[in-house]
Amino acid sequence: MVLTAIEKAGILVEALPYIKKFHGNIIVVKYGGHAMTDCELKQAVMTDLVLMKYVGMHPVVVHGGGPDISNMLKRLGIKTSFVNGLRVTDAETMEVVEMVLGRLNKEITALINRLGGRAVGLCGKDANLVMAEKKPAVVKRAGGAEVVQDIGYVGRITRVNPELLFSVIRQGYIPVVAPVGLGRDGEGYNINADTVAGKVAEALKADKLIVLTDVEGILDNPEDRGSVISVIKVDEIPGLIASGKISGGMIPKLECCEAALRGGVGSAHILDGRVMHAILLEVFTDEGIGTMVVP
Repeated sequence: MVLTAIEKAGILVEALPYIKKFHGNIIVVKYGGHAMTDCELKQAVMTDLVLMKYVGMHPVVVHGGGPDISNMLKRLGIKTSFVNGLRVTDAETMEVVEMVLGRLNKEITALINRLGGRAVGLCGKDANLVMAEKKPAVVKRAGGAEVVQDIGYVGRITRVNPELLFSVIRQGYIPVVAPVGLGRDGEGYNINADTVAGKVAEALKADKLIVLTDVEGILDNPEDRGSVISVIKVDEIPGLIASGKISGGMIPKLECCEAALRGGVGSAHILDGRVMHAILLEVFTDEGIGTMVVP
């Protein structure tokens, strides 16, 4: 569809109140899913971030990398396994995790810079940004019995020190953060990117936390892809989980949104990252897309 000049002007006019409302605000974007593997979607997401920065918003990116890590481990002949959704991370696997996340971090940074933005790649080890401790052994069921298993260098966040991020933002840059934490013992820890994004948003007192996923949003009927719930209150999340409307990989995403809102973040948004310019559609239009979680 080709838009006329008047239609294009109408889109800009619709965006104006949102540009005014969010000018100067921090918006944390958890970047993951299909949007990290499709070239067109990659460019669309990074273009959205650059535009947001130019109109006075302050995007902060936290990215994942699970599929790339799995592919590299396979190429190197290193077996990988998961317990309760967490990758068992021994010392050899942790080396691969840091290597892959470092490569992805610089690829994202380079693309933002190529599109006219100014980005700085970071990880949780920089300036003690994300401090962590070893996650306790987890209990899994095997053959009808409960088994306690150590999951290695998987971290639990103890503190986020946002001073570095504030400094980078003040200098006009877009921070791009890889989800590796630093322990008091100097070890690196593998941490779920959704969790890091939520804790970073909380530490920055961000206005919005945006989580890009490979689903349309929270569905009222899991069998009907068109039954997206536009707005839910944070207090509704436990009930939605108990009812089965939220299940699988969506549970930790909603839990990180819940924790962020209870920590002072203004709102959280679950968006379908497979939609071109999903971030702009959510931030700058009246209808928005996906599911918004509010206090």
